[in-house]
Amino acid sequence: MTKQKITEVIGIASGKGGVGKTTVSINLAVALAQRGHDVMLFDADLGLANAQIALGARAEYNLSHFLAGQKTLPEITLKTRQGIQLIPGASGMQELAALSQVQAASIVQAFSELSKDIDYLIVDVAAGISPSVLAFLGACQRRFIVVQDDPSSIADAYGTIKVLSQEMHLDEIYLLPNMVETQTQGWKLYQRLNDVCIRFLNESIHYLTAIERDEMVLAALKKYQSVMELAPGTAAARDFRRLAELCTQLRPIDHPSGGLQFFMERLLQSKSDEA
Repeated sequence: MTKQKITEVIGIASGKGGVGKTTVSINLAVALAQRGHDVMLFDADLGLANAQIALGARAEYNLSHFLAGQKTLPEITLKTRQGIQLIPGASGMQELAALSQVQAASIVQAFSELSKDIDYLIVDVAAGISPSVLAFLGACQRRFIVVQDDPSSIADAYGTIKVLSQEMHLDEIYLLPNMVETQTQGWKLYQRLNDVCIRFLNESIHYLTAIERDEMVLAALKKYQSVMELAPGTAAARDFRRLAELCTQLRPIDHPSGGLQFFMERLLQSKSDEA
């Protein structure tokens, strides 16, 4: 019997909108794909889904067709020109933006039916802490919280971390500073927020790297591309490559802290194969 890959599932979240969460999601997905990994991107920002636009893909079907029972998850999945398997969300649909925890759980369970071997599943969730966002993040193995160095973004990031760690008892929470002037600024931002988490939550969060401010990121979005494609020599592309490399060096997680897991059957299968 051929042993299936253990899929690494990374949730990309933010306390507030406008901090570059989807930009991080698509560029991390492209950077991992460029390293030769099989990558799937699930656009779970269901009210303002825009990953397909940013990747220059045109989706005939999306998550609304799956939730209505009209299509299966494999039937709405499309392959982008970057080689990424994309599960598109549905933009501008209020009922999807207010997805319940039960509906989110049904989506998570459906991922077990996907037959294609996947190395990385990147889950781009909506900003904030709605029930569906928390359900999706709880089903991930790792959670990257995107933050900018401004008071409201920091406060909202801390609020998200507090809910994830204190109410949901999740670990593997990483802070990802975005649009910082230097790597040093990103590291100092992490240290400040981590100090607050240690003091008030008695928890420490993780850090990999930061993404420096780069005008080519916006230029790429306007051309329906990732910055990895349009301007691979820029600072931001370099940082996304570093982030992808560091993701590949993280230790495998044997016992994810969330209850319901993406690719649950696959995780169980891999454990039985090891037994």
